[in-house]
Amino acid sequence: MKIKTCKAGLTLVATLLVTSTSSRHNQALAQGCVAAHSPQPVISGLDPTSQPRTVGLLHGLSVTVGFRTYSSYKHYIGTVHQVQRAEMHNEVQNHVDLYDLSLSYQMTPRWSIIADIPGMTATRHQQGNVNVYRSGGIGDMLVGAQAWVWRPPTESNGNISFSMQLKLPTGINDAKGTTILSNGQKQVRPFDESIQPGDGTWGFALGTNAYRQFYFHTIGYFTGSWLFSPQDTTGVLTYRPAPGENVISATDQYLWRGGFSHGVPKVRGLALSIGGRMEGVPVRDAFGSSNGFRRPGYVISIEPGLVYARGRNMFNVSGPWAMERNRKTSVTDYANHTHGDAAFADYTVIASYTRTF
Repeated sequence: MKIKTCKAGLTLVATLLVTSTSSRHNQALAQGCVAAHSPQPVISGLDPTSQPRTVGLLHGLSVTVGFRTYSSYKHYIGTVHQVQRAEMHNEVQNHVDLYDLSLSYQMTPRWSIIADIPGMTATRHQQGNVNVYRSGGIGDMLVGAQAWVWRPPTESNGNISFSMQLKLPTGINDAKGTTILSNGQKQVRPFDESIQPGDGTWGFALGTNAYRQFYFHTIGYFTGSWLFSPQDTTGVLTYRPAPGENVISATDQYLWRGGFSHGVPKVRGLALSIGGRMEGVPVRDAFGSSNGFRRPGYVISIEPGLVYARGRNMFNVSGPWAMERNRKTSVTDYANHTHGDAAFADYTVIASYTRTF
């Protein structure tokens, strides 16, 4: 028995598997100073019934070009907004543009090779401060594979995949600029880690994706990933005076997303989605030590989106809007009996274009 599929909804799920940040693969950027922007490439074969049937060298290849932008300026300690920073006009403001090239080559209906090449441009400054920093470059690349549990297409119109990728230390982690000190002297220092293109350490990422068609052709989806950074610190100096914060920490990152999508009636290829999103940097890594300076915390967002698919092309736009922001206490904060802050954005704009060959 052949079960009918809602192709617009399933196509949307495929596109929803594209992000980044935190998540990236650069280190710790998402909605500001914390959270991930690690990318999750499009998983080819999610909806095999809608894949073009071609032959040739590029058959099975999907290429996605992604873009993500946000401006972080609202400071939080825990979940408390530090409104006095705005009143005193001393907020630190980041504007970050993330670029991403994701590749997926489907070797078999179940197995694919996946890779991701991230990049970024960013500026950072404090209100009323003469120091304005600009950074950019290629981030830490990811290469690996993913596999579906069941051979697509499934009669249930649902499936689960698992992926594993190696993070390569290709990103610049010590981009520098001139800082004007309080005494008027100039000194060349590394930028804040929130605008460094990468962290320059080896790591690996595990991910999972799942989808299932429910009633009225509504599709439920879930995707999650965790980037593991076993190395303790990156070795890049911060020039921070607090004990233990003189060097940047190499941090894990995580990203969880889930929700529902549905095709727009009478508009072929168009679907809308609504879901939740949580991304962040943990206080302590899963493997290895967690010394050095980091801004651990998370962002919980509501994420509306839409996708339009036509032929071999897919266009996707989503706009996560922050509902809860939490700058958690770091390892050095605990040791120093303090609680640092972090700047967050209100929203992020994510867009991507996918071409399947």
